[in-house]
This record gives sequence, C-alpha cells and structure tokens, in this order.
Amino acid sequence: MLISPAYAQAAAGGGGDIFIQLLPLILIFVVFYFLLIRPQQKRMKEHRSMLEALRRGDRIVTGGGIIGTITKAGDQELKVKIADGVEVEVMRGTVTNVVSKTEPAANDTQKSKSDAPAEGDKKGGFGGLFGKK
Repeated sequence: MLISPAYAQAAAGGGGDIFIQLLPLILIFVVFYFLLIRPQQKRMKEHRSMLEALRRGDRIVTGGGIIGTITKAGDQELKVKIADGVEVEVMRGTVTNVVSKTEPAANDTQKSKSDAPAEGDKKGGFGGLFGKK
C-alpha cells in the first residue's frame, strides 16, 4: 500500500474540556442579563407603577406626543383635556410620561400651612436675609 492507514487519536479526558467550551456562552449570558435584561425589567416596573398612580388633574404626555390634563380616570381609559372644549379618550398604557402630578387632597391642607409665612417674617423687608433688628 502506498498510503498508510490513519488511526484516530485517543480522546483526552473530556470533563474539563466541556466546561471550558461553555464558559464564554455563560459569560455572554451574564453580561446580557446585567446590561440589557435587568435594566429593562426595572424600567417596565417603574412604568407600570407610574400608570397605576395616574389620577385626575395630572398633566401627561401620550405615546403620540399629545400633552393634556386628565379629567377622568378609569381602569383602562383616561379622558384627557388637550385644549379648551376638546377632550379625547386614551388608553392608560399609551401614557409615556407624567409632566406634573397633582397632590392628594389630604396633603393640600398641610401644604398651605407650610407655605404660610412664619411668625417673625414680614412682607417686603430683608429681615430674613440680614437678620432681625
């Protein structure tokens, strides 16, 4: 024979070899989890809680870019005033951002008390800035 037969080499212990081959795939998954999956889940959770907290009087932006004030809030639908005499119904899920939130009724009384000037404050003077005389 002109060509000698080729014999397969004996395979070395394959236990550690499989782990070495899977290590890059595992590392890629870990990187994807921390850079893509986890932040996206956090963002979705924040958006869901923002949608649940919507109430009448909030100024919102919809997915289409319409800015308006909520006049009536239902389970899935919102009535939004976008101009004088113009109200549209939008789905709650299309709200992308809350521009300004209204305070709850219980906090309005506390807020008005805290906005009142203190005993020693007088209107029109600089007593608070430079000390009292």
